[in-house]
Amino acid sequence: MLLNGAKILLECLLEQGVDTVFGYPGGTILNVYDELYSYGDRIRHILTAHEQGACHAADGYARSTGKVGVCFSTSGPGATNLVTGIATAYLDSSPIVCITCNVSLPLIGKDSFQEVDITGVTMPITKCNYLVRDVKHLADTVREAFAIARSGRPGPVVIDIVKNVTAEETEFEPLDRREHGVSGRLGELMRRYDFKPPEPDMDDIRKLADMIRAAQRPMLICGGGVVRARADKQFTDFAHKIDAPVAITVMGAGGFRGADELTTGMIGMHGSQASNMAVDECDLLIAIGCRFSDRVALKPATFAQHAQVVQIDIDRAEINKNVETAHHIVGDAKRVLELLTPMVPQLSHPEWKKQVFSRPTETEYDERPGCLTPGQVLSAISRLAPPESIVSTDVGQHQMWAIQHFHFDYPGQLLTSGGFGTMGFSLGAAIGAQVGHPEKRVIHLTGDGGFRMNCNELATEQYYKLPIITVVFNNGTLGMVRQWQNLIYHQHYSQTTLDRAPDFVLLAQAYGLNGYRAENVQEFEQVFKEALESGRGCVIDAKIDIDEMVRPMVGGGEHITNFMID
Repeated sequence: MLLNGAKILLECLLEQGVDTVFGYPGGTILNVYDELYSYGDRIRHILTAHEQGACHAADGYARSTGKVGVCFSTSGPGATNLVTGIATAYLDSSPIVCITCNVSLPLIGKDSFQEVDITGVTMPITKCNYLVRDVKHLADTVREAFAIARSGRPGPVVIDIVKNVTAEETEFEPLDRREHGVSGRLGELMRRYDFKPPEPDMDDIRKLADMIRAAQRPMLICGGGVVRARADKQFTDFAHKIDAPVAITVMGAGGFRGADELTTGMIGMHGSQASNMAVDECDLLIAIGCRFSDRVALKPATFAQHAQVVQIDIDRAEINKNVETAHHIVGDAKRVLELLTPMVPQLSHPEWKKQVFSRPTETEYDERPGCLTPGQVLSAISRLAPPESIVSTDVGQHQMWAIQHFHFDYPGQLLTSGGFGTMGFSLGAAIGAQVGHPEKRVIHLTGDGGFRMNCNELATEQYYKLPIITVVFNNGTLGMVRQWQNLIYHQHYSQTTLDRAPDFVLLAQAYGLNGYRAENVQEFEQVFKEALESGRGCVIDAKIDIDEMVRPMVGGGEHITNFMID
């Protein structure tokens, strides 16, 4: 059938199972939006307040649903406004496809109005990107982009389409992904890009099984790769089969139940004493889907210094990049665990577990009468919110408090920016998660600093009647930066105090949402219950002390057990 480029794009999205797009229109993408007008019954478009919010929403949708998230933007500043969101998805291996439209082909390279080389800009922060100059190549490019975004180690892909391509016509051959034996170019494309990861080497798996049987003090790290692979059941079965304590990275939350008896808590800079000490004392450390970032292996030369380190990762480039391993397996976490678990006998390590769990797995924070503390806020939320609730966090102290105190049960329950540390990520991500899971409650946790960055997305929340509950940990400062200033920079609180507007209750009301303020635990519990019962979007301004700190803490570049504060 003869279709223009804009229709081809939308038909290809339908082929890929896309039913939701987040975006913001502009001049160069108007042909796409004009055709989208007649696709409204098949593709829901969520108009955000800003392109960055659209990208974070697509990311939150992808992380929470396991599908590929999609966002649209126009050229120039519209496209560059996606960049922070793209980098966020790239560092956390989140599958999104960002579709931008550029100026017409004759205007490319002439510094035309709202022209930018977005493929050049995003090359370092995407798995792949494309500039589509010929309408004949558009359909295959879109199909290829989705296959790349979701396959192997997931990640973002950018498709930039020059405007004239969206208007030009060509023959379009629909691709039915349910059919087998497709011939020609479409068959080649399906075989080339719709692939499973290579099978793990069985000799490598047998060697690891031997190492596990010989170990006296085994330790596991659950990383983000377990969450991405939706391998939580396989990981749980394996952990209990070898009877090993489990430390969880920020991105690994939900890959192993936080309340499981083998959980030692978070690992790394703000990891628990149980996790960090166990990694230092174990004789076999198996890290699954963990890239040993500088927030986990703070000092790589002494990390797990008494152990044989084994790394299981889908990305060969991550092996031995940060920490030298004694053994490794390249493969999908779920598949590796399915093959490995039957090869090991049921093991028991009571003395080792007694040693590990003699130390705290979770920080106990001081409770002061009349004051609202982070522990009180998080305890109330975990008690009162439905257990299946999705939690989205921004970056900073509240992020660490949440991961320390919440016991996440399933992949996609926690949405947070771990690798890029993007302040302003969480509201957009919460919107994406709520759109993807209308049956669940989404709890949006943020700080007063991060919330200021993208609070304009409250307009999106209100318009689409999304019942997101925002809790602002309002300590009147950039809390994590102040903590470093306190501990390292001699209390020089340079430009971190936020003694200024807005009033978050009035801000919520200005956007047509419910606004509440709480200054003690009784008030917080009352307003949180009201927020849950209202079924509407809400903002709760939770007043906490300016000098609250995240504990424990290990300084950057220090040995993992050298706690500055515990």
